Amino acid sequence: MLDQGKAQKIFDQVKKFSSSKELEIIFAGTNSSLTRFANNTIHQNVAETSEMASIRVAFDGKTARATTNRFDDESLKRAVQSADSIAKVQEPDPDLLPLASAAEGKLENPAPNRWFEQTAAITPADRAQAVAEIVAVAKKNKLTTAGIYSSAESVDGLINSNGLSTFHRRTFAEVSITMLADDSSGWQKFNSPNVRDLEHLRLAEVAAQKARDSRSPKELSPGKYTVVLEPAAVLDLVGFMFWDFAGMAILDQRSFLNNRIGTKLFGENITIADDVYHPLQSGVPFDGEGVRRKQVTLVDKGVIKNLVYARSTAEKMRHSDYAGKMGTIGPTGHGFPLPNEMGEAPVNVVFITGGGEQTIEQMIAGTERGILITRLWYIREVDPYEKILTGMTRDGTFLIENGKAKHGIRNFRFNQSLIDMLSSVEALGRPVRASGEESFDMVVPAMKVCDFNFTEVTKF
Repeated sequence: MLDQGKAQKIFDQVKKFSSSKELEIIFAGTNSSLTRFANNTIHQNVAETSEMASIRVAFDGKTARATTNRFDDESLKRAVQSADSIAKVQEPDPDLLPLASAAEGKLENPAPNRWFEQTAAITPADRAQAVAEIVAVAKKNKLTTAGIYSSAESVDGLINSNGLSTFHRRTFAEVSITMLADDSSGWQKFNSPNVRDLEHLRLAEVAAQKARDSRSPKELSPGKYTVVLEPAAVLDLVGFMFWDFAGMAILDQRSFLNNRIGTKLFGENITIADDVYHPLQSGVPFDGEGVRRKQVTLVDKGVIKNLVYARSTAEKMRHSDYAGKMGTIGPTGHGFPLPNEMGEAPVNVVFITGGGEQTIEQMIAGTERGILITRLWYIREVDPYEKILTGMTRDGTFLIENGKAKHGIRNFRFNQSLIDMLSSVEALGRPVRASGEESFDMVVPAMKVCDFNFTEVTKF
């Protein structure tokens, strides 16, 4: 596995091969393994070890990048020569800044520990044992199960010729479980840097119960309903809006926040931050240029407060018509590796509740008639400015009547504005680390939302 010492030696070697005085190398190394199961048996076990150096050079406002996964002199020399030759034929970029400095990369807070020895030590036999226990739950409930159990350790680093050198290592373990009956299914997914948080047996039992309880689903007419969204469903919906909380998206006029910053767009109970230091997050504490990530309040009690910025985006914004309208503008450590066209995005999203959280059971108990949603899939954007999304429910959709989840129902297609949804949240759960299939992991609560718009019933 790459470490900072080995990376520094590679950097020193690459400097000898490049004619550029501005040199940056992003390093990444991963040991990852995956056990896949279906029909109550393991059918795949794979492992991969990879190391990569992505080399960026800059000449007189021109920049380019080339990547290699081989660190012998000849391979490094070819990669550097490729980056040099590509950069020299580019048009100069007037917005290109000098490389980030060591001061810009220095962390204000200690880097959170996200490497756990027990996670790094997971073996194929450990994963197989966990799968055997998941399968036992399926067989006990006369169900069929499918899913994955994966584990990994990785390192991310960046060194440049302006004195910046930063590294971070982390571990990762994930389980995804689907339980299948003839006409119903249940699902659960979770990941964490610490395998002790995984609780695969509990997840298997919950997925099995959802499959059992949703058997013989009944058909319900489409319309507007109060819904109780489990955290995975919340995550996969709200994930569609965070690319818009970027300075570059505002400058490009492709954000639903254009002309809305500083306004109260959501309900009073919606506060959202980007916080890589949160104990339930798992991200790297620096961005694609090595700049330290800052904690940024994006939404405060429904009001759109701040954006995130890469270094060059912040510079552009300060010299744009938006200067003076946006509050404090400066790099926040959310940029992607250069060159890129997207700029930046918040990727360590945390919802903050101000107390009064309810459990999902309490939300259900307080609902006279509504729908409980486990997860969503095939979500697509219909209207980017009003943030109208369409998609379908799956793997555990239930009718709520008189404060109880009565029975499974056939799945729905929905057409729903995120703006309206986050303005109609009646209750919030305790924010938890959540995983879905349509967006990146976040710290989000369950939500009870009124007037969620279902447009048609599916056939399953």
